[in-house]
Amino acid sequence: MNADASAGLAARAAAAFAAYQGGDRERMGELVDLLTPVLWHTARSQRLDHQRSEDVIQTAWIRLVERADGIQDAQAVLAWLITTVRREAWRVLKQEGRALPSDDLGDDDVREDAPRNEDALDPAVAAVLHDDQRRLWQHIHTLSQRCQALLRIIAFVDRPDYGAVSEALGMPVGSIGPTRGRCLAKLRAALSGDPTWSAS
Repeated sequence: MNADASAGLAARAAAAFAAYQGGDRERMGELVDLLTPVLWHTARSQRLDHQRSEDVIQTAWIRLVERADGIQDAQAVLAWLITTVRREAWRVLKQEGRALPSDDLGDDDVREDAPRNEDALDPAVAAVLHDDQRRLWQHIHTLSQRCQALLRIIAFVDRPDYGAVSEALGMPVGSIGPTRGRCLAKLRAALSGDPTWSAS
């Protein structure tokens, strides 16, 4: 495992949060942009639907702002947010009388509906992009539940924090890299065998 990859996301989050705590309120927007994809997939891995995931993540951000002065170690902000999202998701599930999720995901969990900005795209480009994404997610859904959960988080950060991924998915840190490699190999094989898939 690359140490830089392991520390990258957490370090960037810590720097933004420390600056926010120091009075640079603009840095909260940077922190939100940086960590929302991971929090989104953490919430969805708990089998929450789109709307409830948004609510849970918003609650986590509100709690962070309310309690920012009480967080002594800026390095802990990523783990704090992931834990808050998971606990809030469990609270929502318990209120609804639904079973709490295991580490694996069911068939009705995350789809390709994580927030994304396509508003600025040409409509024709957006249509092609949407079709490619739909095909990609169809193939992801054929993978094991563990692969689906892992790829949903890893795919949305450029330098994933393996400690945070471990916390979010309940996977040993040492198994994340090899599991990711096997999952991506299976996905590549599935895509290469699909005549409708275009890698462009």
